[in-house]
Amino acid sequence: MSNTNSKPRWKALDSDLHRISRVETANAHVARPLLAPGIALAFMALAGLTAAVLFGQADGGVIVVAAAAFGAYMAINIGANDVANNMGPAVGANALTMGGAIAIAAIAESAGALLAGGDVVSTISKGIIDPASVQNSNVFIWAMMAALISSAMWVNLATWLGAPVSTTHSVVGGVMGAGVAAAGLSAVSWGTMGAIAASWVISPVLGGVIAAVFLALIKAKIQYQDDKIAAAQRWVPILVGLMAGAFATYLAVKGLKKIVAIDLNTAVLIGLGAGLLAWAVTVPWVRRRSQGLENRTRSLKTLFGLPLVISATFLSFAHGANDVANAVGPLAAIVHAAEFGDFAAKVTIPTWVMVIGAFGISFGLFLFGPKLIRMVGSQITKLNPMRAFCVALSAAITVILASWLGLPVSSTHITVGAVFGVGFYREWHSDRRWAQSNRQRPPEQRLAREEHQRRKLVRRSHFMTIVAAWVVTVPAAAALSAVIFWMLTAFG
Repeated sequence: MSNTNSKPRWKALDSDLHRISRVETANAHVARPLLAPGIALAFMALAGLTAAVLFGQADGGVIVVAAAAFGAYMAINIGANDVANNMGPAVGANALTMGGAIAIAAIAESAGALLAGGDVVSTISKGIIDPASVQNSNVFIWAMMAALISSAMWVNLATWLGAPVSTTHSVVGGVMGAGVAAAGLSAVSWGTMGAIAASWVISPVLGGVIAAVFLALIKAKIQYQDDKIAAAQRWVPILVGLMAGAFATYLAVKGLKKIVAIDLNTAVLIGLGAGLLAWAVTVPWVRRRSQGLENRTRSLKTLFGLPLVISATFLSFAHGANDVANAVGPLAAIVHAAEFGDFAAKVTIPTWVMVIGAFGISFGLFLFGPKLIRMVGSQITKLNPMRAFCVALSAAITVILASWLGLPVSSTHITVGAVFGVGFYREWHSDRRWAQSNRQRPPEQRLAREEHQRRKLVRRSHFMTIVAAWVVTVPAAAALSAVIFWMLTAFG
């Protein structure tokens, strides 16, 4: 009798436990989207607490605390958006997993920011506004605060839309808008703004052309050769040596300012030496790696995987060294103005400000980075290790050329432009091969051009979204910054 009575009880208990389990699963599903914003808010609060400990008793301490929190917010958005450009191609080519890419990028970006990041930054973002036109330090602080908030909000919006944008251009737009609101149109250096506007076109076009040229070289000299493995043994070390030389020059010019100042000619000599050394090391490695490989294109991918991972790491290190300082520039300016009561054209970045930038990038990358990594790596066009290698090589060479020509360029525009260049070259090459193949077929077996043109290798919707975001970044950040400046001065 007792067994009979216990069965309904066990059934009821199982049913209750099942309901509880379903409720817990539902709660976890609801809470998961809130986890990343919660961690981001906690980091912003920690940054503000750090500033409170250091400046809480000083004049303007409250403003510095608020600026530190918004500086952390900006750094998180850099990690979510800008870093994807360096790691996206490697992930899209399956040379790295998403987790591996995030871990490598977080370490390399932080190391670049803390070890080689600029210890002096132009607080008015490379001469965008004239400090003499600003009335006093309080107005200057509000202008920098508006620039910081607006640029962070714009990058956040771009990330949500799935558009990789230049964080440096966002800061430039924010500073320009706040400068106009504070001192009028005459405060802006329109010549500098014109050079930056020219870089919107020059950066992606130059990056795309160089990437397409290297992809054409790989196809002609390796992929379409009868003996692909022998061709790869000859050409892959040359390409890796060129990549090593380009990155050595890139790091010498852009990434090691804090350690040692190197002029472009010396950097080129350093790059030449590094390239020859890399070529000498790669020759035996490629021979060992290519033993037993089948004579087909798929086998070639294994020879480009490791160089691609190394190039992505160097890109992340250089980005951390070069761009983090620009991103936390407004925060450094606010700290300097609050501490000393003046606003210099250049100020020293405190160590704790660089730490906020470095760790903020890592948090942003871990929490929100995968969306843009997938966009750059696989959703614009399909990448394999050879195509992604061309993108990374193009990014390094384009920055070197821009430095030599004295052009302000965006690493974001270069990398994404290189991805577009690879995709559009593949479309052009595919059209040529289709036309040639179609001419050789009997009329009744020829494919209609309309059917072939449906197979686009670059997604036009993403192309239009990204280009539109690039075009409106500076004016949108400027307009938003002007509105925020007026609000801060009105209610501050």
